[in-house]
Parts: sequence; structure tokens; C-alpha cells
Amino acid sequence: MKQFEKSLFIMVFSAGIFLLAGCVKNSRSYFTLWNDCDSLKTLIQYVEDITDEKSENFIPKKDRIATFDMDGTFLGELYPTYFEYLLLEHRVLEDPDYKGKASESEIAAVTAIKDFISQGKALPSGFDMIHAHAAAKAYAGMTLSEFDSYVRKYAEGPVEGFTGMTYAQSFYKPMLEVFDYLNAKGFTCYVVTGSDRFIARALVSSINIDPSCVIGMDVKLKATNQGETAGVNYTFTKEDTLIRTDELIIKNLKTNKVKQIAQEIGKVPVLTFGNSGGDAAMHNYCLSNNKYKSCSFMLIADDAERDYANPEKALKLGEKWKDSGYQVISMKNDFKTIYGENVKLTKLVEEE
Repeated sequence: MKQFEKSLFIMVFSAGIFLLAGCVKNSRSYFTLWNDCDSLKTLIQYVEDITDEKSENFIPKKDRIATFDMDGTFLGELYPTYFEYLLLEHRVLEDPDYKGKASESEIAAVTAIKDFISQGKALPSGFDMIHAHAAAKAYAGMTLSEFDSYVRKYAEGPVEGFTGMTYAQSFYKPMLEVFDYLNAKGFTCYVVTGSDRFIARALVSSINIDPSCVIGMDVKLKATNQGETAGVNYTFTKEDTLIRTDELIIKNLKTNKVKQIAQEIGKVPVLTFGNSGGDAAMHNYCLSNNKYKSCSFMLIADDAERDYANPEKALKLGEKWKDSGYQVISMKNDFKTIYGENVKLTKLVEEE
């Protein structure tokens, strides 16, 4: 009998060890496109800790909120510049239905973008807002479905400076594994971007992010038959649809990201991902969470072989982010691939 009990104990103990090992292995198995690196270890250790009911740091599912910046965090800040900048340039200069109709402010914004791309000329001070107002004008009058189709059609075009990829495919594949892992661990993941909310919704729909989980730049909307009547005085009819106006509500950068998270989510995130100073406010909001253990990550573009990057600048930023208490993800050292092995950099065609 004693021998049987001893054997049973060994079997149960071994099974426990096996299950524990399987649990650890299961977490790491989500990340096939990552190297063995500190940033990934930190992420897994954090998530395993706060999802363990026996841990003093346990966070219930309802409060497992993760927020991600988009451009440069999990979607390429593709050369020559942001997707929404390129879309505006296309709208003003190439769209046969709009060419010649742009306002002076739209033309000025596109000229600045072209000079930045072709000559490396610095964008004007405050260009985030210059672009935002110009973009609001450029797409005014489009219904939401028309604008969604417009974005998706442009996104199907090949990415300048790369082969083997469209804009619609330009996700950092290792970061998509982060979404999969967090979803499996009971997190709700939100995209909190400076780009137009409806542009972002169109781009991330292919990676199964619900439209309700996208927060971005916003313009006012109105009903097609509303005219100049205030929304509070107009009743939406069965014949109406919503259209974009040229009135900007908010450019979702820096502290505006914090305000929008508070208003739209209603909870402080416990996990945040970004890549620039525009995301620092969101990180600080997360790390000031007095209720739960929290963690923030900054991605640095230090890989000049697989993407367009300034490694020297990126490494300096990496040190700055570490000093600020953020975890740093190196695209060069931590990612086995960025866009996929079939995607290659090419020399850009010089403009005539």
C-alpha cells in the first residue's frame, strides 16, 4: 500500500510539473516571430502574473485593458510617411473626382508632405493640426461607407519602397502575435491612434479588431438631410445616412489620448504599447494606475535593413524611454521578421 501511495504521489507530482511546464510553454508558443529577448520575457512574466488568480497582482478580466498606438507600433510608419498623409496626397493630387477642388490649406498641407518626401524638408511646426484640418476638408461630404471603401481601395496599392506588400498588409507581424496572446489571456485590446478613427477602423478590420475598440482623430458627422440644423434639433430619418463634415473635433495625440481613453473606455489601461513621444502621456496614465500593477512598452525603429529607420536616433530614444520607466522593444534585435520574409526593401524611384 505504501508503495502504491508513493507511486501515486510521484504520478500526481509529475503531472503537476508537466502542466506547469505546459502552461509556460503555451505562453511562449504564441510568439513564433520573436527572438529570445528581455522585452518578450517581461511581457509574458507580467501577463502570467496578473492573470494568476493566486497572485497578489491578479487583475479580473473586466479590467484587463490594453491600449495600442497604431502607426509605428503595429502598423508600418511606411516610407515615405504615414498612410494618412499619403492618402491625403492621393486625394488632392491624383483623385480624378477631387483633383482641382482642394482648398489652399489642403494644397499647402500636401505640398509640405511632398517636400518632406522628396527633399527631406522638415514639416512645418504644428503640422499635426495642419494636416488634421486639411484632411477634414478633403473628405467632407463622403458617407461613412464611401470613405471606408475609399480607404480600403487605396490600401490595396503596393507600398512604395517595398516589394511583396500592400498598405493593407503592412502590419508588424510579431506585434500581431501580441494581440493574439492578450486576447487569449482575457484582455480587451484598444487601438488609440492619432490617425483618423475611420481610417484606422478600415485598416485594422483585417486583424479582427472591433470598430468599437478604435479611438482616433475625429471630425463631426451629420445626417445627409440635416443641413444647417443642429443635431439636437434634427431627427434622423429612415432616408438619412451619416456623412463627414469639415469640422475637426479632436486630434488624438499626447494628453488627448488620455482624455479619450477616460471618456470612451472609462478605465485606466494596465498595459500600453507605443513608439513615440506622442504616446508618453498614455504610458504615464497607465503607469499611474493606483489600482493595479501596470506595464508600458515602447517600440524603437532601429532596423535599417528590413525597414526604413534611423538607428542612431532610435537607440537614443530607447535610452530615454528606459529612463522614463517604459520597457523597450527593439525591431532589430527582438523581431525575427517585421513584415514577413517575402517583403523586401527597394530603392525608391527618384521623383523627376
